[in-house]
Amino acid sequence: MMKTFKSILEFQKEFSTDEKCREYLEQQRWNGTPACPFCGSINVCRFANGKVFKCREKQCRKKFTVTVGTVYENSKISLQKWFLATYILSVHSKGISSLQLANWLGTTQKTAWFLNHRIREMLTDNAPELLEGIVEVDETYIGGSLKNIHASKKEKLKGLDNKTMVFGALQRDGKVKTKVIPQTNIENISSAIEGFVAPDSFMVSDEHHAYNRVGQKYKHRKVNHRVKEYVRKEDILVHTNNLEGYWNLLKKQIDGIHHSVSPKHLQRYCNESTFRYNNREAFQDERFAEALKKCNGRLKYNQLIGKE
Repeated sequence: MMKTFKSILEFQKEFSTDEKCREYLEQQRWNGTPACPFCGSINVCRFANGKVFKCREKQCRKKFTVTVGTVYENSKISLQKWFLATYILSVHSKGISSLQLANWLGTTQKTAWFLNHRIREMLTDNAPELLEGIVEVDETYIGGSLKNIHASKKEKLKGLDNKTMVFGALQRDGKVKTKVIPQTNIENISSAIEGFVAPDSFMVSDEHHAYNRVGQKYKHRKVNHRVKEYVRKEDILVHTNNLEGYWNLLKKQIDGIHHSVSPKHLQRYCNESTFRYNNREAFQDERFAEALKKCNGRLKYNQLIGKE
């Protein structure tokens, strides 16, 4: 069982070797009972080296390690570095840039960039539970001004909006969910809300017309920012201040750490931010353990850059 740690030094001491990392990963994935990733059988044997297992089932008989079927499979990066990077992204208030992570891990910037995105994929919340009770909904725009873009690229973007829209829904005293959507229209907004918010919930929004149609399915309350109204007391407190606060955190992460992000990768940055927000009350070791539970599955480089 892993000890509680309160600093990065304690974390590194706890996972000072790949063997310690492997033992912890076995506990997290299998709860101490190795299972074949191919057929699911627990009728397996461990080889003398302690790393490799073999399934005893006649129809299987395959060899495997604890990393098979996970983001770590076939990775040339040591588990020590994987664990440290996962710890930083899951615990640090604003994440870390690939350049800084490369310096800490002793890798190239390209390797650290790929590593960061694979961990962000791990942090994605795929839980089907909908938000309920009082849910604030809002949208924000992520992206820079054209004046900050190099002259060689500015001509291509002339006349185009250089920002990407992110829709969010936040349950009061609960979780937040985010989704990158192409534009603020009724269809996109309605689809996002219905995918995030449980029926019969209170839905609190601003005065944007795109919320009106889907608002008929909820107890819709609106606050009018155009006339500088930010909170109103009815049967509930009508405001979107909590979600506005979350947007501030997201933008500080992107503007302060990464400076700019590609629209095609923006959802992963949002996933990273929502993971930390949704686990804000957990201790550091609990956040790390929660992140590690999501290690199944792989994101290949060609998938990441859009060539597959």
